Amino acid sequence: MSEPLAYLITWTCYGTWLPGDDRGWVNSSTFDIQIPDLQREAGAKLRMTESKCRLDVEQRRIVKETITAHCDYRRWHLHAVNVRTNHVHVVVSASTAPDTVISQLKSWCTRRLREQQHCTIPQRSVRKKWWTEGGSTKWINDQAHLENAIRYVLDGQSHKQNN
Repeated sequence: MSEPLAYLITWTCYGTWLPGDDRGWVNSSTFDIQIPDLQREAGAKLRMTESKCRLDVEQRRIVKETITAHCDYRRWHLHAVNVRTNHVHVVVSASTAPDTVISQLKSWCTRRLREQQHCTIPQRSVRKKWWTEGGSTKWINDQAHLENAIRYVLDGQSHKQNN
């Protein structure tokens, strides 16, 4: 298979889209889309080790700046980024595997958010989990798909108020 033009990468904030969610969800071992399952969702909520994460305006700014800076440092071409209160979308061209890209972006965003936390809130209130495990990494193989992904990330999210 040839190198992709880019990747559409998406990840959610911790606890904001649990297995069993009424919006549907993806089984992480089979990658099949699943129907809502209230019992599964309730079990997932019980296993959470801290409250769900919703990014405020300042945290969203930090995440966007961190993604932009890291892509620049790695010489990855950042086509689009949209940081919402409960998830992040990135369209990026990189000569690195998409799993590595998402891992690095989430790690650096976590570092920067923790730095901000340590400056602004008491130590006992510091969040440990910002993101869900994994995320979605979709290959973009042609120009039309790339343009659609960029449009989706930049314009397709604006109707979702406060998300």
